[in-house]
Amino acid sequence: MTDGSTSLQDRLSSVRDGIADAARAAGRASDELTLIVVTKYHPASLVRELAALGVTDVGENRHQEAQAKAAELADLALTWHFVGQLQSKKARQVRRYAHVVQSLDRDSVVDAFAPTESEPDPPVIDGFVQVNLTDDPDRGGVQPDDVEAMVERVLRTGTIALRGVMAVAPLDEDPRRAFARLRGISERVRRIAPGATDISAGMSNDHAEAIAEGATHLRIGTAITGKRPSAP
Repeated sequence: MTDGSTSLQDRLSSVRDGIADAARAAGRASDELTLIVVTKYHPASLVRELAALGVTDVGENRHQEAQAKAAELADLALTWHFVGQLQSKKARQVRRYAHVVQSLDRDSVVDAFAPTESEPDPPVIDGFVQVNLTDDPDRGGVQPDDVEAMVERVLRTGTIALRGVMAVAPLDEDPRRAFARLRGISERVRRIAPGATDISAGMSNDHAEAIAEGATHLRIGTAITGKRPSAP
């Protein structure tokens, strides 16, 4: 094993230990949590190293990069999560390799997954409604007051299995408080879609707070992968 992979193993072990500690502190079991390693701008070779270390879920932000990595690593049993802002015109392409789309935030994106005359029986993909926890309407995500309408739209497609909600904590707010709001939104969603019990929240610097507020999916990048390379 190379020095680079040993370093990667150390970082991954440290994050896993931290997740286990945070779960215990919250009175939860660590096996309730899904760790998604976000590998934006990192090469496919690093994803292969992660898979060898037991990582099963990988997150990507950019369609072209995700598509290429998924094709190169098709021999691995990985679950690919698309976590970046999605253009509606790319939705059907993303569905060819991604198992989960965590950034359903606009009507046009949701509608792009619906059946059409040319594709009357498309495959079902798992999805999360992304919620905007800031006061900035230009940030990605549905405004909290509009979440129920978006959930109902997702359910009507018949081609998205709604898993729950996703959000990023605002930079200028205590993350625990932000994730508490997300937890409340999740409870509202479950009144419409009882099976949508998942909460995707928490990244490298705030996953302990997310776990304390009920997160089931953690999207962690640099704490595991190391410094992100420059955009290609």
